[in-house]
Amino acid sequence: MSAGFVPPPYPYDRLDEVTAIANAHDGGAVDLSVGTPCDPAPDDVIAALSAVDAARGYPPSIGTPALRQAAASWIARRLGATADPSTEIAACVGTKEFVASVPQYLKLRDPSRDTVLYPAVSYPTYEMGAILAGCRAVGYHALSDIEADDAARALCIWVNSPANPTGELSDLAAAAAWGRGHDVPVFSDECYAEFTWTDGPTTILREGTAGVVAVHSLSKRDNFAGARIGFYAGDSDLVHYLREVRKHAGLMPPGPVQAAAVLALGDDAHVERQRDRYLTRLRRLREILTTAGYPADLPQGAFYLWVPAPGGDAWLAARDLAKRAGIVVSPGEFYGADSADHFRVAAVQPDERIELAAARLSL
Repeated sequence: MSAGFVPPPYPYDRLDEVTAIANAHDGGAVDLSVGTPCDPAPDDVIAALSAVDAARGYPPSIGTPALRQAAASWIARRLGATADPSTEIAACVGTKEFVASVPQYLKLRDPSRDTVLYPAVSYPTYEMGAILAGCRAVGYHALSDIEADDAARALCIWVNSPANPTGELSDLAAAAAWGRGHDVPVFSDECYAEFTWTDGPTTILREGTAGVVAVHSLSKRDNFAGARIGFYAGDSDLVHYLREVRKHAGLMPPGPVQAAAVLALGDDAHVERQRDRYLTRLRRLREILTTAGYPADLPQGAFYLWVPAPGGDAWLAARDLAKRAGIVVSPGEFYGADSADHFRVAAVQPDERIELAAARLSL
């Protein structure tokens, strides 16, 4: 049999050794590696998951009218932009599958292009989506660094703001202008938009919808990661194409999940409470890490600390924190070869677990 694609080890599966070291502590590991929410979703959102009527029939792949309207209202209310729920918004089964599948669908549409541009330090699924589509994955540090040939071959460019893992905020207006100037669709992953610490939440859709698609998830905003629900909004031609091809792929968010998402998107109060939790945890984790010899800056957004590893060895730092405090962190190479000298710390454990780690360091 000829050699074909061999999937690389999933990044977080590589943490077994570090997790075993951390688990040796009384009370076990304090896992700050995966960005999995630990706090509850609102009670009425969870209750909606038992709605029998929503479970009986096949749910609409593009999202119910109520879900698309809820998304449009949230975009207007929280992000200060406009998207038409009838032509410019559609649902997805969580945004990870959307990120991973977009390149293959765009390549079918335009076989003359073969490149996906993405931030060089970033969520690994941007690169993996390109690889799974048989495309070139080309990382960039700044829009001005992108080579003309890569731009000419690009199916799309990804931006992520606030960014995972760094927490940095991107100039979304500049990204929209770059995409329009180079005739390259801009996909803006904005799943951390509600958790922006230096300014209010924003979206690339403030620049208009032509040539851009904003991608949003309820996983982080609403502590609803297990439900797998998100949506994309923007250019009507792109949204229409993706809606239609995704129907054929059978990508349908479950009906009860769509009903629950309507309630979640209409409730801002629980998000404000979650913002306070994350910011409090980030500040406490920064104190703990600084005292342990790993100083870090607070991020501009998202709920991660992006920490320089002393001597540039993130794996050594991960083992040290696991041994001393039972903390599990993510070595930076998970987010690209250019970030191997940092590690990521996710503020996703309850306060009492974070304080357990602090006590192990005698803090």
